[in-house]
Amino acid sequence: MTWVEACHDKRLQNLPYKVELNRQGQIIMSPTRNKHGFFQSRIVHYLQTLLPHGAIIVECAVDTAEGTYVADVAWAALERWKILEEEYSCSIAPQICVQVWSPSHTAEEMAMKRRLYLEKGAAEFWYCDKKGAMTFFNCEGPLAQSALCPEFPHQIENYPL
Repeated sequence: MTWVEACHDKRLQNLPYKVELNRQGQIIMSPTRNKHGFFQSRIVHYLQTLLPHGAIIVECAVDTAEGTYVADVAWAALERWKILEEEYSCSIAPQICVQVWSPSHTAEEMAMKRRLYLEKGAAEFWYCDKKGAMTFFNCEGPLAQSALCPEFPHQIENYPL
């Protein structure tokens, strides 16, 4: 199955799962939890506040060498957004790709997604753990803070503001 076919498949609409495709075209479905969505919304809020001159994408599909994987939150500069906005899945990754912890994620899967998004042109990969702690990476490894958004907090509070 291709990503476009998955997007048009009525059986895959309105599922309570995050849907991705591996390189064999097999569907990967991961259940989400309320806490996952809460952290996504906080990340979006901070990005809107701190990087207002770009596009924020929630559940951003990115074509990679190993399938189509979905970043929980992504940020693209306006120039890149002009390339991506009409695509079903990103031919190049947005500059920032963020994954939020889910019970189904493994450390190996996060390392794989980090590698794949960076290979597809992301400048940074961010990871939000189950307690809201943020970790930032670029192609050289971990960063003390985001280079693209240095004011982004290292900890997202685990309760509504």
